[in-house]
Amino acid sequence: MPFGPTPDVAEKVNQWRGTETPVRTERGTPAAPAAGTDGPLTALLTCAMAFSMLQLFLLGALGPRLVDELGISPTVLGLTTTIGFGTAAVLSPVGGRIVDRVGPRRSLVALLLVSATALALIGAAHGAGSLLGAVALGGLPQALANPATNKAILAVVVPARRGSVTGMKQSGVQLGAFAAGLPLAALASGVGWRGAVWTASGTAAAMAVWAIRALPADPPAKGAPPRSSWVPRGAIAWLAGFSLLLGCGIASVNTYLALFGAQELGMSPSAAGALVAVLGVAGIAGRVGWSKAARPGRAEWLPGWLAAGAVGSALLLAGALVVHPLAWAAAVAVGVFAVSGNAVSMVLVMQRAASGRAGQESALVSAGFFAGFAIGPPVFGVLAEAGHYGAGWLLVAAEFAAACTVAFIWAVRERRQRTTVPA
Repeated sequence: MPFGPTPDVAEKVNQWRGTETPVRTERGTPAAPAAGTDGPLTALLTCAMAFSMLQLFLLGALGPRLVDELGISPTVLGLTTTIGFGTAAVLSPVGGRIVDRVGPRRSLVALLLVSATALALIGAAHGAGSLLGAVALGGLPQALANPATNKAILAVVVPARRGSVTGMKQSGVQLGAFAAGLPLAALASGVGWRGAVWTASGTAAAMAVWAIRALPADPPAKGAPPRSSWVPRGAIAWLAGFSLLLGCGIASVNTYLALFGAQELGMSPSAAGALVAVLGVAGIAGRVGWSKAARPGRAEWLPGWLAAGAVGSALLLAGALVVHPLAWAAAVAVGVFAVSGNAVSMVLVMQRAASGRAGQESALVSAGFFAGFAIGPPVFGVLAEAGHYGAGWLLVAAEFAAACTVAFIWAVRERRQRTTVPA
């Protein structure tokens, strides 16, 4: 990846600063038309999304090693997810407002630097307390990720390209899952899990340098925005509820899939980590493909159908207890259906964001998603520690089914509202 702005990005620098004729976006907010390709910007936003959650994918993929070396229980492993996403859920509404005030460039640089610090501290952890403290710090990048990247897209990318770019940058989360499950897990076999985590930390710091050099400068920080509700309303409230339920199930899979493979299916730590990598690759394809398909009029129905597919993926995991190879098919299905739902919800947020509030409304939906990530794993962890993985995967299926119900109820309401509005 090149350092320094390419001609394409250099042109966007002038556009972001307002020296070119803007198009109207974010419901009236001036923004720049995209010139040429969005490749450099998309690559950077994808990396930012990957590093915002890489720590939790690493903890999942390296779970068998952490349980053995640090002497932590499966329940404590689940608490890492709870702490990380609980912190992100609490900070997200504030983070969204900060992004709206200071701009996406400053926010993205901060995201990458704090990610590097959190990963370095995880690599230095020697017990449950220091590990959980480092994970809590990693909640801040998660809180900034969706507001900052969505704001950047609305500022630079023309409406016709936003779905595609959003799908690509959201796939960065699954790119992080792939990196944790395959190359970093393989590196851990050679240099130890601490060395692998420190390598990830150094890479995040390098990405921060790239962001400083490549991104257009933000406009001057704005004053305090007009007072607005911290509580999601309308479509944003429905999407937040859907995201909460979806997050409960996805987080349980992310956290316990590798441990399930090692403890219940007899896989080696490397093979169990590869399950997470497969999920990541499938999630990349799913997020890119479904986000491109999320056009107005169709996008409202996609969350429900994706959650329905996610129910099937959880049932496949339960079936893997009897037919072990089903675990691989389940990992693919979780990526294609479950993790893709969050990308589509971000497209829907940008389609509905009120003027000047893209960061805040992205953050409110993200807060629901992160709250689900905080709630799901501890409950699953109790079942896993008792050896009841089958019951755990059925619980995940029930969470996905509830998300499906919420999504379809909202889609029906949206259709009725459109048909009752007078022409």
